[in-house]
Amino acid sequence: MVLYSERSTVRLDGKTAIITGCNTGIGKETAKDLYKRGAYVVMACRNVEKAEEAAKDIIDSCKDLENLGKLAVVELNLCSLKSVKDCCNKLVQKHERIDLLINNAGIMMCPFEKTEDGFEIQFGTNHLAHFYLTLLLLPTIIKSAPARIVNVSSALHGGKNGRLSNFRLYYSPFFIVTGNMEFNDLNWEKRDYSSLYAYQQSKQANILFTKELNRRLKEANIEGVSVYTLHPGAIATDLQRHVGTTYGKGVSYMFQGMRKCFFKTPIQGAQTTIY
Repeated sequence: MVLYSERSTVRLDGKTAIITGCNTGIGKETAKDLYKRGAYVVMACRNVEKAEEAAKDIIDSCKDLENLGKLAVVELNLCSLKSVKDCCNKLVQKHERIDLLINNAGIMMCPFEKTEDGFEIQFGTNHLAHFYLTLLLLPTIIKSAPARIVNVSSALHGGKNGRLSNFRLYYSPFFIVTGNMEFNDLNWEKRDYSSLYAYQQSKQANILFTKELNRRLKEANIEGVSVYTLHPGAIATDLQRHVGTTYGKGVSYMFQGMRKCFFKTPIQGAQTTIY
């Protein structure tokens, strides 16, 4: 039984792709796939040393292949809007075109914390930093059309049947998820913190941003820039690393069991992004 297939084979020679959070998991597999197809892949990561190790690993694993692209690493700390701006300045100075921006990085269900700029860490990292990154790179992306922006979201965003209106309580395979975006308390200062609902809120924001950016591009008669959002599936990656700290060892053990039995591998999980 075939659970997935590597469907994307289009050559990407001459294309530049920016991927956030790609030193592990589906981000790394996405970078590897685009590199194999000839793209110039920029790995935008918080830990430069780990990103360089990941890049070396990708290069070594592809050493017997031909017509490969290029790999580069740039520092990007999504907990700091200054770091986002500095990263974008470096990117636009070095690259005349950006054909593909993949906002892949994310954190999930971590203990309460705030970013350098004072935002709840999941909302700040998963949404606001990528929002800022996208808008700063957008002029270059528009000039590079046809181009694509991909925002990696999650089925835990809280919507029902893919709709972003009239959110209701619904059951995911593992959680009961509510669908309320609390615009008056995005920083969780007026209610008890829930790391799950904070994650859900950040993923919901990814989708709302995608829909609104598409609308504004169309309204401005800007053609050739496509914006997508997706749920990659339940993937066995480091994304779940905070579950034990937040919910205890019992839940952590449950996740480990589910990972082994039901979760996709990073290669499988990357297929939706690169399709």
